[in-house]
Amino acid sequence: MTESTTQREQQVKAATLPRHVGVIMDGNGRWAEAKGWPRIEGHREGSKSVQDITRCARRLGVQALTLYAFSSQNWTRPPTEVAGLMDLLREYLVKERAEILDNGIRLNAVGELARLPSQVRDPLEELRAVSAKNTQMVLTLALSYGGREELVQAARRLAQKVEAGKLKANDIGEKELAAELWTADLPPVDLVIRTSGEHRISNFLLWQSAYAEFVFTEALFPDFRSPQLLDCLEAFQRRDRRFGQVSSRKAK
Repeated sequence: MTESTTQREQQVKAATLPRHVGVIMDGNGRWAEAKGWPRIEGHREGSKSVQDITRCARRLGVQALTLYAFSSQNWTRPPTEVAGLMDLLREYLVKERAEILDNGIRLNAVGELARLPSQVRDPLEELRAVSAKNTQMVLTLALSYGGREELVQAARRLAQKVEAGKLKANDIGEKELAAELWTADLPPVDLVIRTSGEHRISNFLLWQSAYAEFVFTEALFPDFRSPQLLDCLEAFQRRDRRFGQVSSRKAK
């Protein structure tokens, strides 16, 4: 890490940080195709970006980092690409295990995890268990995840409680629904970053991002490292977050 990057991190750390950052990691395949390489090589390089920005977020003191690693819709990709992604996920979980534990990171996962092959699910659940008491940062992998799918399962759970007489329909509010989400133990998302120049959220944390700031960057995810993350955090820190109220800056 260069001296200038260290100074930037100190400056960003001294200002208001988002508690929870979500990253839509887009552009791996296009990065590889532009180089004439198989798409899986883009995902492989993207795993290095995951490592780099996770380290940066932890150094800064971000409470929670959620990475959109594999969507519910990604299952429709060519079987060879899906199989390659599963192999990379397992490789990441095995390779990063020691660093996650040594740095006090709690690994979390959200999504339809039962759909994951055992080669991924087994090391994922083991690492979630052994890191459960860590408090430095929560790193959440969104795997086989979709925001609409999450809301549907939350609605089903509430319906089951009503059917069982444990809850009255008129008592269901935002708090009750949020408690049934896969992210129930995480703070609301303050910042969503999407790489690759696309300007959409692709079914990512729909409920949780209601008041999030959005930053879209042209960088393809394999090129998205600590300096680019700092760019996004600085953009967040320049925003005037009103939450429907009068601007705090104007009020002053």
